[in-house]
Amino acid sequence: MTDTLIPAPAATAADAPAHRDPNVLRWLAAYTSSMLGDGVYYLALSWAAVQAGSPAQAGLVMSASALPRAVLMLGGGVIADRLGPRRVVIGSDAVRCAAVLAVAALLFLTTPRLWPLALLALVFGTVDAVFMPAVGALPARLTGKGQLARVQGMRGLAIRFSNVLGAPLGGLGVAVGGASAAFALAGLLIAVSVPLLISVRVRDLPADDAPRPGGTTALGDLAAGLRYIRHHRVLAPLMLAIALGDFGFVGPLNVGLTLLADRRGWGASGMGWVLAGFGVGAGAAALLLAVRGRVPRAGVVIGCACTAGSVAIGALGFVPALTGAVVVAALVGLLAGLSGALCGALLQTCADPAYLGRVTAVAGLVSLGLAPLSMPFAAAAIGTWGLGPVYVVSAVVCGLGGVVALAVPGLRRAELPG
Repeated sequence: MTDTLIPAPAATAADAPAHRDPNVLRWLAAYTSSMLGDGVYYLALSWAAVQAGSPAQAGLVMSASALPRAVLMLGGGVIADRLGPRRVVIGSDAVRCAAVLAVAALLFLTTPRLWPLALLALVFGTVDAVFMPAVGALPARLTGKGQLARVQGMRGLAIRFSNVLGAPLGGLGVAVGGASAAFALAGLLIAVSVPLLISVRVRDLPADDAPRPGGTTALGDLAAGLRYIRHHRVLAPLMLAIALGDFGFVGPLNVGLTLLADRRGWGASGMGWVLAGFGVGAGAAALLLAVRGRVPRAGVVIGCACTAGSVAIGALGFVPALTGAVVVAALVGLLAGLSGALCGALLQTCADPAYLGRVTAVAGLVSLGLAPLSMPFAAAAIGTWGLGPVYVVSAVVCGLGGVVALAVPGLRRAELPG
């Protein structure tokens, strides 16, 4: 093993509440600090890119990280499983910190130019391709399976907290010292995560979760991971359900929401209120998991939440008043947040830890690499057929994810331990 290991704990220790486990809390603090740094970084990058070039050039800089992230994500999962998730996360945060601080120094000494910003975006996207699978694989090495649902809830709360504070902190950095100050703040926040991660200790893999033979090369390991997912009675249908849910969700809640706010006359502030409603709902779902620690009949709940959430997504395209849209968006956030968190918890508990990097990479590729590709098609479809039909089609696609969860016996009967 390449990580710093502690022996697998006894059952009582493994089932200790995650919110009282100092090891888990150190990881959560590191993760929150890193996500805050990400929020500040993205605002600083967008501001600096707009100052250095045209809006079209700024858009290219902002999207430059997407390609390496999508192309390299599966390879990142192999690296996470080979080297150990803790080591990969530490290295990834160290590289991201160094890159951001280097650009901060460059912008402080010279006038903003596009090429260092584009290079930074490419580096960030490349490192993210390794970082994201490792982050997904790490919780299973920190605590017992009975606590992984609670960890997912805690992680969801950290994401919501970072989303709320990240952009304002970035704006404050820009206001005080320009883009260079904001980049420096982002780098320092990411840097805080490194010593915290170094202090985190991971459990050794149980004997039946040790890496299997047959993958002597990186390509062989990747093929083994894909075969493992394809033949797994829970993971295979779960990946399909995640894909359908994300493809139906991304269009209406991104470009669709922008066009909806524009055509309803709500403006940017109205769009902000709708997004706030969604965030409140998603935060409530994360809090539910963090407090309860387990939801019975997880497979059935995923199917029902995804199906009901698809109805709410379809309804959002027909709500005329802003207040009603905020309420519907909160319902979408609650149901999508609940189904998403439970999907993540099932990935964590059903997959062998030895494969978790690759399993998380496949789920991440679907959610972050492929699903966003539907946004330009959604925008074009809205321009051709209008908001209502596109929201209905998106709702049907999302609802199919719930149908898969309820129709496939292995997923429908899936339970969280604890």
